[in-house]
Amino acid sequence: MAPPTSSQIKPGRTLLVLLAIILAMGATIALQKAFVPKFGLDLAGGTTVTLSPVTLDGKPPPSESIDQAVNIIRARVNGNGIADAQVARANDNIVIQIPGVGQREALGLVSTTAELRMRQVLAYGPSTNQPVQMPTAAATPSGSGAPSATPSGGSTPTPNASGTPAGRALSSALAAPSPSAPADAKGGAKGDGKAKGDAGAKAEATPTPPVPTPGATEDPLAGQDTSGIDPALLTQFRDIDCTAKNKGQGVQDDPNKQIVACSDDGSARYILDKAAVQGTEVSGAQAGTDPTTGEWIVNITFKSKGASQFADITRRITTLTPPRNQLANVLDGVVIVAPTIEEAIPGGSARISGNFTQVSSTALADQLKYGALPLKFKQSQVVSVSSTLGQDQLRGGLISGGIGLLVVVLYLLLYYRGLGLIGVASLGVATAVTYSTVVLLSHNAGFRLSLPHIIGLVVSIGITADSFIVYFERIRDEIKEGHRTLRSAVEVAWRRARRTILVADAVMFIAAIVLFALAVGDVAGFAFAMGLTTLIDIVVVFLFTKPLMSLVARMRFFAKGHKLSGLDAERMGRTSPAEQTLQEA
Repeated sequence: MAPPTSSQIKPGRTLLVLLAIILAMGATIALQKAFVPKFGLDLAGGTTVTLSPVTLDGKPPPSESIDQAVNIIRARVNGNGIADAQVARANDNIVIQIPGVGQREALGLVSTTAELRMRQVLAYGPSTNQPVQMPTAAATPSGSGAPSATPSGGSTPTPNASGTPAGRALSSALAAPSPSAPADAKGGAKGDGKAKGDAGAKAEATPTPPVPTPGATEDPLAGQDTSGIDPALLTQFRDIDCTAKNKGQGVQDDPNKQIVACSDDGSARYILDKAAVQGTEVSGAQAGTDPTTGEWIVNITFKSKGASQFADITRRITTLTPPRNQLANVLDGVVIVAPTIEEAIPGGSARISGNFTQVSSTALADQLKYGALPLKFKQSQVVSVSSTLGQDQLRGGLISGGIGLLVVVLYLLLYYRGLGLIGVASLGVATAVTYSTVVLLSHNAGFRLSLPHIIGLVVSIGITADSFIVYFERIRDEIKEGHRTLRSAVEVAWRRARRTILVADAVMFIAAIVLFALAVGDVAGFAFAMGLTTLIDIVVVFLFTKPLMSLVARMRFFAKGHKLSGLDAERMGRTSPAEQTLQEA
C-alpha cells in the first residue's frame, strides 16, 4: 500500500499535534516555574576569573600545557557548548568569564587540577594536636601514697596501634591514667585485679608519674607504626593544622613521593605513601547514588594499567593493621575519602564516596571525566562584571527587533492581504515555540541567553518569513497557470515548495553547524541560535503553515478570490478561482 499523500492527511490532526507540543512545553514551564530564561554574562553580569600557572620549579610553563588547560577548562564549564562561559588564553594566564552571580562551584571547577591519586595511608591523626589531659586532685587512702600508674607485675601495657582517635585516647589513658579514675574508665586494664588492691602497699616503691607541662600536646603519632616514613614528614605531620588549611586546591603533590595531607573538611590529617594509582589512568567517571544507602557517589573506571594497579594495591593492604589498610582518594593533595580495604578489588572500577551532594558529585565526576589540568593554577584576579551595559544593549536590540517585526507584518498584510494573516500567525507560533524552547533549555540544559543568541533569534524572523513566502508564491503561480482550483493549487504548490524550503533550511543548518564547531564564544552562540531557529522553522511550516493553508482553502473568502484575500482575479492577472471552476464545469 502506498503511503498517504499530504492531501490525504487531515490538516486538523496535524494542527492538534502541534497544539499538543506547545501545551506540553507550556505545562513543563509552569511546573518548573521557569517563565524567564537565564541570561548570559553580558545581560546578567557575572564573574571574570584570571588563573595564573604555578610550577614546581618556578619556571614559565610550556605553551602546550597552557593550551591543553584552556581546552580542558572550556570543556568543563561549557561542555554542552551553550552555557555562554568564555575561556581564553592571555599570555601564560587563562581568563574565564562565567555568567551569573555566586558561581563558587564553577570557580572551584575551573581552578582545580582534578588530579586524582590513590595512596595508602601510613599514619592518621586529628586535624590539630590535642592537649595532654592535666591530672586532677584526688583523695588518697589513709596511710598510703599516690596510687601506682603501673599495673600489677610492673609491666607497662602496650598502647593500641590503631590510628583512630579512639585508639590514641586508649593509649594515653593506659600510659598516664588520671589518679582519680579507675583503671577501666577508658576501657583499659579492667581485668587486672591487682592494679588498685596493691596501690597502698606499693605506694612507697612506685614513682609518681610526671606532671605534664601546661600547654603540652599529645603526640598524634603515639602508638602508630612509623616505620618506612620519611622523618621530615613526621615533623611536618606533627606541625600541620588542617583546620587552617587553604580552601580550594591542596598541595601540588609529587606522585612519586610520600606526602602529608588533610581531609577535605579539615577534620583529619594523614601521612600518605607514594601514589599507587594516578588520575591519568581513569577512563571515565559518573555521578550516581548508592542503591543501598542512597548517598551520592562517583563511579570511576580505569584503563587497563590503572585497573591492574588498583587490584594490586587493594590486595596488598587488605591484611595490614589500621590505618595502613586504608586507601586514600586524594584530589589535588586533599583527601576526599580514605576507606578501609577489606578485600582485593579487581575489575577496573571503583567508587568515591564522602558526604557528596548531587551538585558536588556531578562536579567531581566532570572534573575527572574531562581530564586533569596539566598545571596547578592560582586565582590571581577575580572581578565582578556588571550587566548595566548589556541591559541597555538588550533594550535597544529588542526595540530594533520589534520594529523589524512590525515592518515585516505590515509588508505581509499589504502585499498578501488575507494570506498575510496566515504568515503573521506562522510568525506568532514560531515565536511561541522559540521562546518556550529557550526557556526549557535554559533551566534544563544550562543554556544562557546572551546578545549573540538574541541576534540569531531575530535573524530567524527572515528565515521563517522566507519559508512561507516561497509557499505562497508557489500557490499563486499554480493559480496563474489557470488550470487549478485553490484547493488543488495548495497541494501541488506544497509538493514543489517544500523541496525548496528543505534545501534552503538544510544549507542554513549546515552553515550553523560548521560555524558552531569552528567558533567559540559569541560566534558559537550566534550559530547555535541560528541552527535552533532553522529547526523550529521546519516544524512550524510543516505542522502549522501548510495545514492551516489547507483549511483556509476551503473557505469561500479565499476560494472565491475575494479582493482582500490576496488571491483575487486582478492580483492573479486572470479569472478568479471560482470563475475558473465554473468554466471547467
